Amino acid sequence: MDKKALRLRNWIDIRQFRPPVVESLSSYDSSMWSGDWRAGVNVALLSIPQGMAYALVAGLPISYGLLGSAIAAIMGGIFGGGRFITLGPTNATAVLLFGVFAGIGLIQANGMASSDALLLLPWILIISALFLIFASVFRISFMIQFISRTVITAYVTAACCLIIANQCKHLLGLQNSSSEVPTTFFKIILNAFQSLQSFSVPALTLSLITAILFLLLQRKFPSLPNVAITLVLSSLVAIGLEEINWKITKLDNFDLAGSFLTFSGTSNFTNHWETILSAAFAVSLLCLLEGLSIGKSLAARAGSRLDSNQEAMSIGFGNLGCAFFSGMPASGSLTRSTLNVQSGARTSIANLVAGGLIILVSGFLGNFISYVPLCSLATLVVFIGASLIKLRQIKTVSRATGSDAVTFVVTLAVGLLFSLQVAIFAGMLTSIMLFLRKVAEPELREYGYNEKGELAELSLKSRRPEPEVSIVHVEGEIFFAAAELFYEQIRRVGEDENLRVLVLKLLNAHHLDATSVLALEELLEYLKEKNCHVLLCEVRRDALRILRNSGVLARINRKNVFPHTSSNPTLSTAKAIKRAKFLVSGEKAKVTIFAESQK
Repeated sequence: MDKKALRLRNWIDIRQFRPPVVESLSSYDSSMWSGDWRAGVNVALLSIPQGMAYALVAGLPISYGLLGSAIAAIMGGIFGGGRFITLGPTNATAVLLFGVFAGIGLIQANGMASSDALLLLPWILIISALFLIFASVFRISFMIQFISRTVITAYVTAACCLIIANQCKHLLGLQNSSSEVPTTFFKIILNAFQSLQSFSVPALTLSLITAILFLLLQRKFPSLPNVAITLVLSSLVAIGLEEINWKITKLDNFDLAGSFLTFSGTSNFTNHWETILSAAFAVSLLCLLEGLSIGKSLAARAGSRLDSNQEAMSIGFGNLGCAFFSGMPASGSLTRSTLNVQSGARTSIANLVAGGLIILVSGFLGNFISYVPLCSLATLVVFIGASLIKLRQIKTVSRATGSDAVTFVVTLAVGLLFSLQVAIFAGMLTSIMLFLRKVAEPELREYGYNEKGELAELSLKSRRPEPEVSIVHVEGEIFFAAAELFYEQIRRVGEDENLRVLVLKLLNAHHLDATSVLALEELLEYLKEKNCHVLLCEVRRDALRILRNSGVLARINRKNVFPHTSSNPTLSTAKAIKRAKFLVSGEKAKVTIFAESQK
């Protein structure tokens, strides 16, 4: 096998296609079953009401949330690397999907997605799955770490605000006062205020009862599946209210068998391919953000490590399964993953148990779902959304640095004013631009002895009274964005006619590229015209290789380059100073040290 094929084999790990569940089953024993069974039951009891709620958030039929929860959990159990990530619909993916459909006018006046939207959904899931599987196979899922937690925090906060605002109409029983369906946070709030005169007393009353029941259960029995229990109790209360002729809007019945296996024709892709690709990319990016961050956090608490590429593969196949079995976008669920671990799950078999139970129970729910009040489910969605707004994290990211504050405000504002898919890209772009601005502003400060004999910073107007050898510590990122500033600052140092030798210490200069190397070569030519010699010392092996490959090293006097020696760190500088003394040829020269700092 030649070197290229070997490198490609090391880069693409096709072993990820082998389901890890095979290894789990081969080493499985009876002692693991009790923990996996208990975790599977608890997760299923939580997933059923959550799946219904997230389907409502996305404007999809309830069956999409239930099937999405089941299929994603099963695929995660087959392809997932362990017990730390339980797949299923989430708040963020549901809101993102709602925003996509609303943006192209496929949300109806009742807040539900149209039939055309349901035909586009499988394509969005298929393309997002391909993105995720591609990231896994080519081992590039690590790139998600370049998205800052500030962007994630702002995005989740905006998503939660949109979730809460979007449920107000159901919670209060409002009738839409406009034929246009609002899609942004402020438009939804404005529409709700304009429709307040149409609020329903029965809906508001039942919403308050549901909230009280849920809060009491959470306080007294926090370990129980209180979302499901609250839905059952509120349904019983609704039956009682109907006995006094109060009209309560309830959910529609569904038949899982009738909508289990569906697929959309290629014409839907060709007509809306731009929307599908942008939505799929946003979904896949969000799935990686949510799933991997949750999994890594839970794995770290348990003293384990997470295989990011394998989990990306798992999320990809989870969405692929949802595409063919009438599901909705699935990611790593924080609540379900946490409950799975806390319930004692030992292996990924717990996810298989949860998925199987969801399908089994959901098959019997079709005729009973019509007893669930819409306002009660909306109330629980509000609680779920509010629980994800972390005030401590918001305080941290908004006060840590000025860059973080700007990034948070931009991401949050775009998410509230425009759309969530635009917000995540705006946040990424803002954080990257501010980072580049920060690392691309090196500042050189010259220190020397003043008239009082004290070591102090010299002003830019200070002139050297005698020939001088200057040592400049070049520290930080010297890539293309910083190359011009680096050149200008060193050039200003070399303008002094008494500067004879300039020693550049490059030990802590990182990420040289073609732009910075060209700037260095131009600097050498400029200082040569000024009768100033330039020496390069403490040159690391990687920097030396870049200089050699670019051809610049061949154009520099090799006697003026001194590589870094790890066994004797000061040897390179000592040789450079010795060389500098030779170049000044007996002139009495003073040595000045320049130190670089970054704002």
